Amino acid sequence: MDADDADDADDADTADDALVAALRAGDEAAFATLIDRYYGTMLRVARMYVATKEAAEDVVQETLLGVIRGIDRFEGRSSLKTWLFRILVNRAKTRGEREARSRPFSSLTGELESDEPAVEPDRFLADGSWAAAPMAPRLPEDEVLAAEAGEQLMAAIDALPPAQRTVITLRDIEGLSGPEVSSLLEITDANQRVLLHRARSKVRAALERYLQEHDA
Repeated sequence: MDADDADDADDADTADDALVAALRAGDEAAFATLIDRYYGTMLRVARMYVATKEAAEDVVQETLLGVIRGIDRFEGRSSLKTWLFRILVNRAKTRGEREARSRPFSSLTGELESDEPAVEPDRFLADGSWAAAPMAPRLPEDEVLAAEAGEQLMAAIDALPPAQRTVITLRDIEGLSGPEVSSLLEITDANQRVLLHRARSKVRAALERYLQEHDA
């Protein structure tokens, strides 16, 4: 880990500590921050285990209430984020079992057994070289951060197969580490890496198509 990464980790730990302290003090603004920061991702993850969006929303609400009621028991052995998602997954599994729908996350990774390429085959020539080099991330910052491009990014993620969508959401949106995601979803680290690579490749390809059309 370089100095910048260490500084980022320290900043995240400090922010976690401050949020935990505020939650323990019953600060309503801290609870609102928790919702704003994690609600969307929590809903996506919960939806993996239950039959309807309404059931997923119930799981998220139950999880948030559980976090508030149990915040005094949070010992800081993991990040607040990891602890939150562990509670969510456990509650979602329980709800899914009651609905007779829940399956282990690993059962959703059957795509790993397929011959699915990481990127579209037509992007390569017969000799295996690129037909066209991948676009470099060299667009002006204001365009990269444009709201429309952000919407395209989320649409590309939402269109992924469930296992890939969950892994890339936890890794690249929420910033969990590979081992954290593997433990949380009960899959091997190798499977987690394959799912993440395929998800990133598909999202990158979708964004390239959008940006090429946008620049045309």
